[in-house]
Amino acid sequence: MSKKKIIQASKGTYDILPQDQTYWDKIRKVAQDTAADFGFLRIDTPLIEEQELFARGIGLGTDIVEKEMYSFSTKGRDKVALRPELTAGVARAFIEHGLFSLSQPLKLWSVGPIFRYEQPQAGRYRQSHQIDFEVFGSADAVLDAQIIQVAFWFLKKIGLKEVVLHINSIGCKDCRGLYRKALLDYYRRNTKKICPDCKVRLKKNPLRVLDCKNEKCQDVISQAPVMVDYLCDGCKEHFKETLDYLDELEISYYLDSHLVRGLDYYNRNVFEFFLPQQEDKKSLALGGGGRYDGLIKLLGGKETPAVGLALGVERIIGEMKKRGVKVSGRAAPEVFLLQLGNLAKRKGLKLYEELLRNKISVAESFSRDSIKAQLKLADKLQAKIALIFGQQEALDDTTIIREMDSGVQEIVPLSKVIKELKKRL
Repeated sequence: MSKKKIIQASKGTYDILPQDQTYWDKIRKVAQDTAADFGFLRIDTPLIEEQELFARGIGLGTDIVEKEMYSFSTKGRDKVALRPELTAGVARAFIEHGLFSLSQPLKLWSVGPIFRYEQPQAGRYRQSHQIDFEVFGSADAVLDAQIIQVAFWFLKKIGLKEVVLHINSIGCKDCRGLYRKALLDYYRRNTKKICPDCKVRLKKNPLRVLDCKNEKCQDVISQAPVMVDYLCDGCKEHFKETLDYLDELEISYYLDSHLVRGLDYYNRNVFEFFLPQQEDKKSLALGGGGRYDGLIKLLGGKETPAVGLALGVERIIGEMKKRGVKVSGRAAPEVFLLQLGNLAKRKGLKLYEELLRNKISVAESFSRDSIKAQLKLADKLQAKIALIFGQQEALDDTTIIREMDSGVQEIVPLSKVIKELKKRL
């Protein structure tokens, strides 16, 4: 008989195994603490949204919508998509639930999976996870600086302290037209030097050529006109104010004149976060974001300025491991409950619950019958006290308290064991 095929995780997805959960616990905890420190409220949006939300919000000409989005029709013929990013869904919820009626600026944060069909590689999966911070209701440059500050605060708290910010301004609709014309003129002179995708981008959204990762296009990009030379007075002032705030915060940054990000809804400031790599290693952005003052109106809401960022959890964990960032696992139990015999096992379940109710951290191995094996496990877990509950102790309603360091033992009535443990601990 032929062996049955072993079913494995779908390409581009992976299991988060127990040994990696300490990294995820750390990130979730620091994200939650960071949100509280800076006044962000939690919001969670569905994994499935209407296709139109992303087509209209992110842009039809983007790689995400054209090539990477998981989209399908339901049995009821609704056209839906797995969310490829979080911002559009949060913006949709902001409009749908009338959150503009709350005190502005409104700060919201979220964390969860996103889905993009692309070739899996280091730090990039078809299902990955993002932490998202968004601020709605103010065009003040101080919020651009603060959202960047939030990212640096978070990354420092999890142990990544050498972060470098890449920042640029891509202007607004008033000044982008002049730059678009200059960019088109330049690329028309260099059409033969660019990839087929960029030739299409020039027709749909010229700024997207600057985001091309094809090596063939890199020399052309490096010589292209830069947006900062075409900024209107308002965008120029907004950019300058943002940089002044960053200088005050002592946040190091690199003026990246060709940074545009891959989403159509951005305007004015855009930014990404990198860590320095070895010379032969390519830097991957840990996350990024920018201002998107037109998105809410584009999706049918009132005109509402906004700025936000997203951080990639998998890439962050990859860097934590690479750089030896230590994360603490589960704390050693204070007490290890050992049992021997069926009666002790039955009563032991109730005793275990009693210890938990009294906030005494406890571990056990009820499936093991050997006292020696259980003591060995208690020692491995670095428990301070072993609570030995055998057949005779179960009959007598007593237990043996054993100090793991010294081996000293004492028989204590069950009615007094909680009080005695608290005294010793």
